[in-house]
Amino acid sequence: MAQTKSSTTAYASQGDLFGAADTLPEGFSYRPGLITTDEEAELVRHLNELSFKPFDFHGHIANRQVAGFGWRYDYDRRQVVEAPPIPKFLLPLRDKVADFAGRQATEFAQVLINEYRPGAGIGWHRDKPHFDLVAGVSLLAPCSFRLRRKNGSKWDRKTIEVQPRSVYLIDGPARHEWEHSIPPVAGHRYSITLRTLK
Repeated sequence: MAQTKSSTTAYASQGDLFGAADTLPEGFSYRPGLITTDEEAELVRHLNELSFKPFDFHGHIANRQVAGFGWRYDYDRRQVVEAPPIPKFLLPLRDKVADFAGRQATEFAQVLINEYRPGAGIGWHRDKPHFDLVAGVSLLAPCSFRLRRKNGSKWDRKTIEVQPRSVYLIDGPARHEWEHSIPPVAGHRYSITLRTLK
């Protein structure tokens, strides 16, 4: 299936993904089937060998685990600091993501892997302003990817069902005006987030 880019066009033909006559926020792109099931299995094999740590936000321990490479955001120092190099097994995936985004692979200098066990999710947030373009690859279980934007006294809301082996891209207004979150997942899920630096 061809990638789906955001625009003012209604996506009634994509009702299974986005809801009838719904639109994506400007700057949000989604493509199912970025990688094959065999490529997913190989990635998961490597991810299972990584050392994950519980996500610690100023002493609050989240119900997901993370592993970061290239660069990471230090919440105590409030700045981006160096992290271990991006593992070689992630480089082919980075190439695919960069091709989807129309960028050079080396621009994606930061990789954050989130492991979600059943019942884990992530609250409303916007990625730190130290990063620019944000891309995410979903493995194993699907998830509901929720977006919201303040509109006066109300919120504009969208929900996108993100499938395994798919990729999404957050840029422009979707990156800077909208927040996103993931409610508790039903099954084991990995999310590989790749970011460019400002």
